[in-house]
Amino acid sequence: MDSSLRRAEGRADAPHSPATAEAGILHASGMAVPDGLDDGVVERLRDQVGANSLPREKGRPWWLRLAAELGHFFALMLWAAAVLAFIAGMAELGWAIVAVVVVNGLFAFFQEARAERASAKLRELLPANVQVRRSGRTTVVDAAELVPGDVVLLTAGDRVPADLDFLQASGLTLDESMLTGESVAVPREVGDAGAGGTFVAAGDAVGRVTATGERTRLAEIARLTTRAEPPASPLDLELRRIVTIIATVSVTVGAAFFLASLLIGNPLAGAFLFAIGVTVALVPEGLLPTVTLSLAMGAQRMSRRHALVRNLQAVETLGSTTFICTDKTGTLTQNRMSAVEVWTPAGTVAIEGTGYSPDASVDGTDAAREAAGRLARGARAASQGEIEEHDGEWRAVGDPMEAALAALDRRLGGAAARPVPLAGFAFDDERKRQSAVLRSGGGGPDGVSGLDGESGPDAESRPVRESAELWVKGAPETLLALCIGSGATGEAADDDAWRLSAHAATEQLAQRGLRVLAVASREMSDDEAAAAAGGGADAVVLERGLVLRGLIGLHDPPRPAVAGAIRQAREAGIRIAMVTGDHPVTAAAIAREIGLLGPGAGAPRVLEGASLPEDPQVLGALLDRDGVVISRVTPEQKLRVAHALQARGHCVAMTGDGVNDGPALEAADIGVAMGRSGTDVARNAADLVLLDDDFATIIVAVEQGRATYANIRRYLTYHLTDNVAELTPFVVWALSAGHFPLALGVLQILCLDIGTDLLPALALGGEKPSAGVLTRPPERRHLMDGSLMFRVFAVLGPLEVVFEMAAFAVVLWLGGWRPGGPVPVPAVIATASGAAFAAVVLGQLANAYACRSASRPAWRLSWAGNRMLLWAILVELALLAVFLFAGPVADVLGQAPPPLAGFIIAALAVPGVVVGDAVHKALRRRFGRGRTHLVLPHH
Repeated sequence: MDSSLRRAEGRADAPHSPATAEAGILHASGMAVPDGLDDGVVERLRDQVGANSLPREKGRPWWLRLAAELGHFFALMLWAAAVLAFIAGMAELGWAIVAVVVVNGLFAFFQEARAERASAKLRELLPANVQVRRSGRTTVVDAAELVPGDVVLLTAGDRVPADLDFLQASGLTLDESMLTGESVAVPREVGDAGAGGTFVAAGDAVGRVTATGERTRLAEIARLTTRAEPPASPLDLELRRIVTIIATVSVTVGAAFFLASLLIGNPLAGAFLFAIGVTVALVPEGLLPTVTLSLAMGAQRMSRRHALVRNLQAVETLGSTTFICTDKTGTLTQNRMSAVEVWTPAGTVAIEGTGYSPDASVDGTDAAREAAGRLARGARAASQGEIEEHDGEWRAVGDPMEAALAALDRRLGGAAARPVPLAGFAFDDERKRQSAVLRSGGGGPDGVSGLDGESGPDAESRPVRESAELWVKGAPETLLALCIGSGATGEAADDDAWRLSAHAATEQLAQRGLRVLAVASREMSDDEAAAAAGGGADAVVLERGLVLRGLIGLHDPPRPAVAGAIRQAREAGIRIAMVTGDHPVTAAAIAREIGLLGPGAGAPRVLEGASLPEDPQVLGALLDRDGVVISRVTPEQKLRVAHALQARGHCVAMTGDGVNDGPALEAADIGVAMGRSGTDVARNAADLVLLDDDFATIIVAVEQGRATYANIRRYLTYHLTDNVAELTPFVVWALSAGHFPLALGVLQILCLDIGTDLLPALALGGEKPSAGVLTRPPERRHLMDGSLMFRVFAVLGPLEVVFEMAAFAVVLWLGGWRPGGPVPVPAVIATASGAAFAAVVLGQLANAYACRSASRPAWRLSWAGNRMLLWAILVELALLAVFLFAGPVADVLGQAPPPLAGFIIAALAVPGVVVGDAVHKALRRRFGRGRTHLVLPHH
């Protein structure tokens, strides 16, 4: 594999041939490379400063991480319930609860074992091998062996192995987007500094190492990532709240029944065991597995939609998201620059192609196409980026913009090889342009071959025998001022109308969100060409009296589904801000193109990182609106943005793909990274990885997150309704001072919780997203709110209780018992209790289908919409038969098969619950419209 292909794939760890690499660098730049450090000095320095590697954070041992999964608040509550069960002599229940806790802890442990590795992944940004000069020789060493003072040789495609100062530079530009977010390669000259981990986009350089390992800027980014503490997720906070409520209610109810049992004359030990049984029965053993399964199934569905969840609780957090802060380059756009239009004095040429492929559709007159071809070849000569094909795909080598110019030249008929200039003048911030000297006449851009048929390095060393042309590309605002006219062939127009035309064309291209590049040229005298070839010319002096050849409109296309995704997000009540390291004008243009900014949105909505207020409250107030563009941000400012929005009660999702995004991804409520174009740092700091790099996938994930939130509410509704039916017999028994027989015993309640109810509860956790879930704002934060409690305690619970107690009372009546009379014989109580048990099971069967929707009646839902629930119901009915008709099991539970009348009343619970729930939903639709469910603050 050649070096250019290694660069295209982003790998700089394959060893170079020192002689070949050094020859290439020295030939291209004429550099005199220093001898470097002596081996003895290197050894002493390495002992003093250590290896050139990033600081390694000592992670928690695996057993501590596993213990954390087995010892969080809800797990502790279940452990306590298990202990109480063992104390009460119910060993089977105790072991069942222990199994629930252990299985869930192991599941969560293995699901999240890959998390918290962002800092470790940062060290992969440093190349494994690097060319270094030591004792007058060029050699290849492990990057970890570098020390301050080492002299390293770099060429296009290499990663900078440590912080350094450039001693020599030829056409050098660095891709610093991984650190700064800036998508445009930055020029660097002799005396400038380079940061470790950045990319040499173009040119060659020799640098002296100034800092290694933990003293580099990259190490500071790693420390920021380590320091960024992820906030507690909304689901964490809600589960803590629910567990606190349930624990309080369980203990309170258990204590109340303990006192009631004593008051009616039960012995102390019996009353204590009875109270423990009631307390354990109230603990929702199915909550933890239901939540875990719901999150896991949500994660599985997301993975099928190209969204990889790295943290299970991120599934629900996505559903709570109210603000998305998204990067621009590589997230909203494809990070593939493409020349889509060329304006020349001879006419305009439109180009339509795919990626960097040299094949494209070109639309324009013959004269315009010929003129566009000349300027494209001149612009390509004044660049260093290229394109190459690998496995059928054309990729950029070097700067994406310069690669787009190479593709443009090829699309307009240019040669495969880039013309080799006699001399070149690199881009700098003061001139804002780049130029190259080419032979004219039979060669150059206007000729067939581009260099009289010569394209090898020997072309540079031959004496100048023909006239030459200077080709310049740069920003229109600087280049037009240096032009004296325009012309398709290099001859200036006679009037100044060309200037008005050029400005109008520039404005027209800029308004379409295109980056505009001007290209100009002029003939050079023999002396000027010779001076330039010999390195004695001044670019500022040569770049004057130019003739404008044309303008190139470059587009970094937005991802196809971005505009629609932004509309969907707004319909879902989610605000969006672009947070990018790019130029504010470029960012605003892209924001307008994708619909993030309105056509007239201006300064108040387009901010720069340096101008952000220092006060967090002021910053939050400034940013808390839809369609804000924040440009030129640093990693620290991105963190401030996340914290400021969180302080205003927002659940913040932060997207990113570079090293600079790591700390903010960790600190946000949900970090979203790109799977294809993102760095390992971003992916490992994120909770969600978009495998297709498509911003629209976030909205798909939000939909599934909201479905998961709704599923947990479904489970709570289902379980709490069951609790009402389970507790009512105890309440009636206590209020009657024991004169009304107890309809259900503790063991029967446990069979309901762990036996018949568990599978339907789990199936409700896998319910698919309902229609319209993205057409309303996020639901209110609390899972257990007023509407849920009303539905449980005023609708579904009482409906089940009516049929439960009716079945029990009717069977007792048929057995001869009358209110106030003596306690019925055990056989009558057993059959009556069996009727009550059957009524609860069948009522829960109907309740499961009622809970599938909070607004539609059960018969309006597809029976096949949740196949897992259908199978769970069949298992529930089978278990009911076992518990009633399997003699030994029924005897242990203290029940027996009820008579026909008891069965009929129990069966009526199915239509009774379904119809009663439908009436409640209809009344709520009629009288409850217009309520707004806002997301509650959680910080």
